[in-house]
Amino acid sequence: MHQEKIAEVIQEVKKVVVGQDKMINRLLIGLFTNGHILLEGVPGLAKTLTVNTLAKVLHLNFNRIQFTPDLLPSDLIGTMIYNQQKSNFEVKKGPIFSNVILADEVNRSPAKVQSALLEAMQEKQVTIGETTYPLDRPFLVLATQNPVDQEGTYPLPEAQVDRFMMKVHIDYPSKSDEMEVMRRMSNMQYSADVKPILSKQDIFDIRDQINAVTLAEPLEHYIIELVFATRFPADYGLKEEAKYILFGVSPRASINLNLAAKAIAFMDGRDYVLPEDIKEIAEDVLNHRILLNYEAEADQVSTRDLVKTLLEKVPINKSVTLK
Repeated sequence: MHQEKIAEVIQEVKKVVVGQDKMINRLLIGLFTNGHILLEGVPGLAKTLTVNTLAKVLHLNFNRIQFTPDLLPSDLIGTMIYNQQKSNFEVKKGPIFSNVILADEVNRSPAKVQSALLEAMQEKQVTIGETTYPLDRPFLVLATQNPVDQEGTYPLPEAQVDRFMMKVHIDYPSKSDEMEVMRRMSNMQYSADVKPILSKQDIFDIRDQINAVTLAEPLEHYIIELVFATRFPADYGLKEEAKYILFGVSPRASINLNLAAKAIAFMDGRDYVLPEDIKEIAEDVLNHRILLNYEAEADQVSTRDLVKTLLEKVPINKSVTLK
């Protein structure tokens, strides 16, 4: 039943968005596993359009926040306002109080604004003045950003980046997809209405079903091996790659690999995880958590390259000793 509804959601989104199947899939994984998603790509690749359209097919509250260099933390979370009639301060809640937040071009705001997101993303709560307010569930941040070498952007703090379940790189569409985009968008009379499909209860039910998906112990070990290979690459025969890695991934990587692999299995109609599920999602979960040194930048080595090498060289059946 829920798989059918998920298929309906995808079809509704595709009424508006051409191609970008991977982006749609990753956004749904984030929604179903309570994980925030960071979308990175050059302008014009339908990042904002996809998130906007997905929000319309959900029975959830949605707010879009356009991040700008002059944005203040109070513009995000809210502030205390003095009421002259009552002679007291009242709380005016900000747009962060919603179920789905589109943080558009999140890397165009300075660090103090990025820091304001940390408590909301991790603790699902916001502190205004001396009072802490819980956020409504589900709460999901879907952020978009342009590559950091674009003018007027700021690299996100490592602590914030780690709180995103996945960082998904959005590529250019194929020729056939671009042809369809051109035909649709050049027709000024074209419009596509989408209908809400998933309710809050549907999302909570799907989360329970994903939680029940089986991840066999050998695959649990495989996840641990991948994670440790980023921390101690030389121990895995990755001596060439070891010189580029400054820090390996955090424990959030293993948690999110587990959750994302289960979600892929569920969306594929299975109640068990395959090794291919872990490999399919590994790049998006790991790439933003590996910190590279200046030598990697000089040699034009990316974290995506390193993750591909890890998947090639770390065997699934390698024995592991848990300490």
